[in-house]
Amino acid sequence: MSEWKQRCAEEWGLQSASLPDSVDWKSVHEAQPFNRNLLKNPSPYGLTKDSPPPEPDLPEEPDHGPPRFIPEGDFSGWTTTSETLPYDTSGIPAGAVICQLPQASWFTMEQLVDLKAEGLWDQLLDDFQPEIRIQDWYEESQLHDYIYQLHVKLLGADKTTVIAEHTVTPTENREVYSHNWKEVSHVFTGYGPGVRYVHFQHRLKNQFLNGFWNTMFTGSSVTISPKK
Repeated sequence: MSEWKQRCAEEWGLQSASLPDSVDWKSVHEAQPFNRNLLKNPSPYGLTKDSPPPEPDLPEEPDHGPPRFIPEGDFSGWTTTSETLPYDTSGIPAGAVICQLPQASWFTMEQLVDLKAEGLWDQLLDDFQPEIRIQDWYEESQLHDYIYQLHVKLLGADKTTVIAEHTVTPTENREVYSHNWKEVSHVFTGYGPGVRYVHFQHRLKNQFLNGFWNTMFTGSSVTISPKK
């Protein structure tokens, strides 16, 4: 066994995994593909889950528009889109005079992680199938009953074939006020051969009414664990 292959096997406990000689083990060791976050820019707002999310600033004068739907932040590394939602008139009695309604929108952020480019190899992904761990933290913004969605897909080499996926669409309890970070996590195991990419997508709801109010997130992560 070559020196670099042996170092990788011992450092990550991969003695039971397939370690072919065709792999550049020095490059694998330098890439350090295990137990590190493979997402770029996981906290665009510069916040951490270890401190409560900041309370929103109340403007001295209401912002009457035009409405905006894109939050401020450094979203480099993410592909972002915004979807403006129809006005929600449910619960408004017929004939009621409506002066103004909040307008909501979804702000979608996604990344595609190339597992082989990050240092993993075919035999490990197909035979050993290491754990793929997903974690995210979103703000209890109190804007709506549905403020967050997560959809993660494990994709084949064509970036289209879905081998496994996980979706989270939580319902918020707004009966008692709470303004903290909420954790969302999932571990993919035994997902089958062929995985080469991880597509990470989450959506957060924003709202405009006399100002822009958004739902923030922090600490998004995709990590590979040398376990199965």
